[in-house]
Amino acid sequence: MKIAALSRHWREGVLVLIALLALIGLMSLEPISQPAVYHDFADKRVILGIPNFADVASNIPFLVIGIMGLALCLEPRKQRASTPWAAFFVGVILVCFGSGYYHLAPENATLIGDRLPITVAFMGLFVALLSEHVNESLGRYLLLPALVVGLASVAWWHYTDDLRLYLWVQVTPLLTVPLVLILFPAKYTHRRYLLYGVGAYSLAKMAEFYDPELFALTSNTFSGHSMKHLLASLGPLFVYLMLRWRKPIAKPGPATSYRVE
Repeated sequence: MKIAALSRHWREGVLVLIALLALIGLMSLEPISQPAVYHDFADKRVILGIPNFADVASNIPFLVIGIMGLALCLEPRKQRASTPWAAFFVGVILVCFGSGYYHLAPENATLIGDRLPITVAFMGLFVALLSEHVNESLGRYLLLPALVVGLASVAWWHYTDDLRLYLWVQVTPLLTVPLVLILFPAKYTHRRYLLYGVGAYSLAKMAEFYDPELFALTSNTFSGHSMKHLLASLGPLFVYLMLRWRKPIAKPGPATSYRVE
């Protein structure tokens, strides 16, 4: 009986193992401090009286896409979106205000307002993936604890200057996306849009790394950090499109292979 149970739930075990290994791997490292140079962004132009205008204004897509996604979640069509997806889009909306607030005066104190909404979005995404692919009841039981863990990761960084737990909150949902697509059968079409979102976020992190270089490359017109915001906003856009366009599909039979869709 135990062997049969293990054979049925090995996929869930893989997800738990990967999440634990990511946590153990990060926590085994030396504490990761927030570099002071992080706040030194390339584009410091003041436009319309707003300091760091481009880095502030480039957050607007998060607001627009977040509102679109939340409105979709509130539609009476259960197959499209659940409460965790709604939490994800609430986080996306708040990212606009949190990141905009931070970029008006970049420092550790204002960075808290930037990172708190990010954890809401990532934890909403994480629980939504588990709810749809493992068990729907997880959305009810895991969402609040996951949000608490996400917010606690920012508090941990703020009081200890240690980014390890915060990094785990970001890394784990991104690792979960390809895992659930590979391991679990598709209930809906368009799951591949989740991979598009991960790709967009990866490009955003690259643009962030080359902030001054991209600013110089565009003749001081558009910085890498502003590009990061626009590229990162494509992540929730792909999630929105997935939820908007997807349709339920038949459960795979014994001889049916799993599809990314």
